[in-house]
Amino acid sequence: MSAPERIPPRSMTPADLLAEGELTVRGQIRDASNAALYCTVTHEGEETACVYKPVAGERPLWDFPDGTLAGREVAAYLVSEATGWGLVPPTVLRDGPYGEGMVQLWIEAAPGSELLALVEDEEPGPGWKAIGLAEVGEGRTALLVHADDPRLRRLAVLDAVINNADRKGGHLLPAADGRLYGIDHGVTFNVENKLRTLLWGWAGQPLTEEAVTVLGGLREQLREGATLAGRLTGLITPAELEATRARVDALLAAKVHPEPSGEWPAIPWPPV
Repeated sequence: MSAPERIPPRSMTPADLLAEGELTVRGQIRDASNAALYCTVTHEGEETACVYKPVAGERPLWDFPDGTLAGREVAAYLVSEATGWGLVPPTVLRDGPYGEGMVQLWIEAAPGSELLALVEDEEPGPGWKAIGLAEVGEGRTALLVHADDPRLRRLAVLDAVINNADRKGGHLLPAADGRLYGIDHGVTFNVENKLRTLLWGWAGQPLTEEAVTVLGGLREQLREGATLAGRLTGLITPAELEATRARVDALLAAKVHPEPSGEWPAIPWPPV
């Protein structure tokens, strides 16, 4: 009799580990606006660091329904994955020590990766894009600039799709492997235009051919009945899903990066 075929163990993705592993709280991230806990997640000998944001620790907001920020973080990850750009760390919605919440892979920012700067000149230098003037004390102002970086440009497109109302400098994490991640996507997907970001350097400029291709694919994945649309159901409202489709359509029709609407503060505060 032949030996039974051995089934190799399933290779766990980071998202699998986050969803299935044992979550242990190690500490609290003090400067977060909502409850954010530094944790480890362990499963069958594998362990990784992560952030856990329980729904119970979310601060009520006047313009977002209570208890929805964790779901929006997961929705942002799913849309990011659908673009193929991988701009948001693996993120899942699961139960934890303090109830249901968002659990996201911890990304250690690499030192020395300069993405933002204040300069005394009136125009940005080579390799930089202007954001706007910032007060630096004693009645003085300086020009706030961000790097003319293709990774940031992709993130600017993603933010336009998910209607990110809080893209601060501290939410940009360049990793040691050269990848760039954006974090903190709890205030996204609102039906109203609430885009607030530091990444205005390409405002009004044509989208790259890559971005147009990616947005075309995303439009198909957001159609009713498509897998991504189904996975977003329950994370955001039907009206918010429809508004996301409309934003993608508008970007493809205009083929330019959006500009500040004037109806909402264009830059988050504090910017970093």
